Amino acid sequence: MSTTDPDKQPFTAHLEELRSRLIKSFIAVGVGFLLSYAFKQQIFDILTLPLVGVLKPGDHLIYTNLPEAFFTFLKAAFICGLMLASPVILYQFWMFVAPGLYDKERRLVLPILFLSTFFFVGGALFGYFIVFPIGFEFFLSFASDTIRPMPSMKEYLGFSSKLLLAFGLAFELPLVITFMARLGIVSVPTLKKYRKYAIFLFFVAAAILTPPDVVTQVFMALPMMLLYEISILGARFFGRKTGKEKEGADDADASASSDPQG
Repeated sequence: MSTTDPDKQPFTAHLEELRSRLIKSFIAVGVGFLLSYAFKQQIFDILTLPLVGVLKPGDHLIYTNLPEAFFTFLKAAFICGLMLASPVILYQFWMFVAPGLYDKERRLVLPILFLSTFFFVGGALFGYFIVFPIGFEFFLSFASDTIRPMPSMKEYLGFSSKLLLAFGLAFELPLVITFMARLGIVSVPTLKKYRKYAIFLFFVAAAILTPPDVVTQVFMALPMMLLYEISILGARFFGRKTGKEKEGADDADASASSDPQG
């Protein structure tokens, strides 16, 4: 009689499953890209709305070499296609890792995936609707009678996509810190103690993630400071209790049970 655990699969079977799920993910990205390319002009127009809204009448985006417009639309369609395919990619990832997780871990993965997507999209929308109009108006304020802004399609797509990615990643901070507090890696007293160092690191990170200008750096660092405070609240409510906190909770329970009026 075989003693092999039927739930365990050989390593080659895991590789075959990984290959199958990667193929499905690539197909989803390909389909998303084709659908997005059919609306490439509309996608690029939506992406450029914050800039077009602050351009002076008669100003517009340009492209400086013949294939630049084609490759810019191609890149914009790929980015949009990747976003459209992200639910399929996340599902394939979940189906691959779920069999190897405990029930308690499985219950955490789906909320984490949902919340990470929520915070990332929230950060990108903050950059698009709040930072872009103010930042672009500041940059265009240097124009004069002798200096005329002529932003190119390629440069704008690279600039805007990097900023949206940076703001999306920055807004993951509460989720990351709360998860670390849940694992017991950090605690609320530690977060409060190192708050001033965290603020310094936020400005350093903003200087690295954003283009070399003060405006976008400040607009990224300030929300991260607010998100840090939200992270402390998340750690307080969802983090693992320390020994002192447990003793305090036990003392409170003991007092309540010994109260004759209770």
